Amino acid sequence: MITGKESITDVVNKYPQTVDIFLKHGMHCFGCMAARFENIEQGALAHRIDVPSLIKDLNAVLEEEK
Repeated sequence: MITGKESITDVVNKYPQTVDIFLKHGMHCFGCMAARFENIEQGALAHRIDVPSLIKDLNAVLEEEK
């Protein structure tokens, strides 16, 4: 389960299927330096992205894989 406290890079590396969700929400930063140090919540807030909606969609993708 993704909580939003994980680093963006860690989530993308562990769950590559989440890339499309990040892109859909306007987060194209998983390749930038900040992605290694910022958690998902920090990155989303910096881009004015709805954090609960992003987390919900990320976890939905993980549930689909089960």
